[in-house]
Order: sequence, then structure tokens, then C-alpha cells
Amino acid sequence: MITAPTGPGGLPFAATAGFAVGVGYFALMWHGVQATRAAQAWRAAALMLARLALAGVFLWSMARLGRGCLLAAFLGFLAARLVALRRLREPA
Repeated sequence: MITAPTGPGGLPFAATAGFAVGVGYFALMWHGVQATRAAQAWRAAALMLARLALAGVFLWSMARLGRGCLLAAFLGFLAARLVALRRLREPA
């Protein structure tokens, strides 16, 4: 398991990791929607469980590092959400 430095030095690490996990989370969500549209319910359910487990384990591990790391990771996760929404709204 990767351990981030605690204190102010761990905050940029946590925010970057939160962004990376957020990108993965929203990519899995997109693939899950595509699986649902293709009537592949088993695949959509597996992708949903995978993304929830990814987010849960990640946020739990950041919480173990402290409040600051958890907050920074969550803000990175939200930044990934903004990027994902902007990509979906761009005209093709």
C-alpha cells in the first residue's frame, strides 16, 4: 500500500491521487452506462460495484491519513468530476 506523507506535504499527493481515482471512477461510470444501453446488465452491475469499491477503499485510506488528506482527496475527486462533465458537454 502506498503511504502518503502526513501533514502539509501529503495534501498535494492526496489531491492528485483523488483526481486520478476520480478520473477512473467516472470512466467506469461511462462504461457502465454504455453497458446498460447495450442491455448487458451483468456487466453494468460489475462496473458499478468496481467503481463503488474503488471510491470507498480510496476514501477510507485517505481518511486513515487524516482530515486534511481526506479533504484534499475529495477536492481532487470533485475536480475530476468537473473535467468529466466538461468533456461530455463539448460538441463532437
